[in-house]
Amino acid sequence: MDLNLSQMIDEAVEACFESLVEIRRHLHMNPDPSGEEEATTQYLVDLFSDKGFSTQKGLDERGLLIELGDSNSSSAESKVAIRADIDALWIQDTKEVEYKSQREGILHACGHDAHSATVAGAAFALRELEDRDLLPWPVAWRGIFQPAEEICQGARDMISAGALKNVKHILSTHVDPTLKVGMVGLRKGVLTAAVDEVHIEIIGQGGHAARPHESVDPIAAAAQLVSSIYLFVPRAVSSSEPVVVTFGEIQGGHNANVIPDKVTLRGTLRTLSPATRQSTQDHIQKLALGIAETSGAEILVRFPDGAPSVYNDPSIYAVVEAASLDVVGADQIYRISHPSMGGEDFAFYLEQAPGCMFRIGSSSIDSPAPPLHSSLFDVDERAIAVGAKILTRSVIELCRPQ
Repeated sequence: MDLNLSQMIDEAVEACFESLVEIRRHLHMNPDPSGEEEATTQYLVDLFSDKGFSTQKGLDERGLLIELGDSNSSSAESKVAIRADIDALWIQDTKEVEYKSQREGILHACGHDAHSATVAGAAFALRELEDRDLLPWPVAWRGIFQPAEEICQGARDMISAGALKNVKHILSTHVDPTLKVGMVGLRKGVLTAAVDEVHIEIIGQGGHAARPHESVDPIAAAAQLVSSIYLFVPRAVSSSEPVVVTFGEIQGGHNANVIPDKVTLRGTLRTLSPATRQSTQDHIQKLALGIAETSGAEILVRFPDGAPSVYNDPSIYAVVEAASLDVVGADQIYRISHPSMGGEDFAFYLEQAPGCMFRIGSSSIDSPAPPLHSSLFDVDERAIAVGAKILTRSVIELCRPQ
């Protein structure tokens, strides 16, 4: 990218940095959990409307789309979307800072407040460059502030609300507390796992604990099924293909001396390729069928719609890589060697528009940061500027005339 343009981008982001910190801290102090983001959405509507952006709320008044003025909003020109998430987690904030969460038991423990400020920074910088006629060519873009990422629903809701209308590419970022601020994590291709919930209902026949032969014990069947899945699923796929199955919830029975009628299991399945995803689901069904036959219980297995893998398109990745090198330099780039087994519903956008997600180091250079989803989670706010500079450069470059 032209040296003068890079300098102007950096100056535009730095000029609004204090405002970005204020946005992040307001969101941190006033978090909304997944599915309840009305107040956060209205705050963002007021913020961007006051600055002359066009705004459109998502479904059920949650989530927001922004663009630069009515002419840009009504244009059929292909756009580059930049996406942030806005929901918080049901976690108590236990850190002592002036911007500590003011809502009992709710915390931005995954950096969504910082993501929102980062996209705001890119939006403000693009607005400043356009107002000063400093953009090298027409740049059409859309900001997406998405609810309900943590429950894997918000991306689909925003797509239904028109988030990807006339969008040709999409970008997103995620803070990474394992990387120091000033570093950027990049990976081409598969970045995260596909994530599916596993819902299992085991229906037996209840009875007295002293006479199990008169019953069909769903707890015994559940124990055998969990053990079989943990033992045999890893042996049903190639050792080069990571697969994780974990059950985090088992419910059944209310009395020590009563065999219940039913047990329910809820867990998560994480895979990296569509073929392994399908074959693993099929294998779990086969294991359930076998245990149902031997135990006499009825076993129903469901895999509610989950998020596919985040796949960073090579051509879009190349643009983000160049922008990252321009911002932080080669020595601050962390090449992510293996995909994460975590999930991210940004993948739903990527099913319809090629794009790229990158990671921004958010740990203080003075001390290690608490991990994501920790009650002590925080970010070094300088990460916001790093992300905004990369997003702004990438949006401009992706709009370069062919």
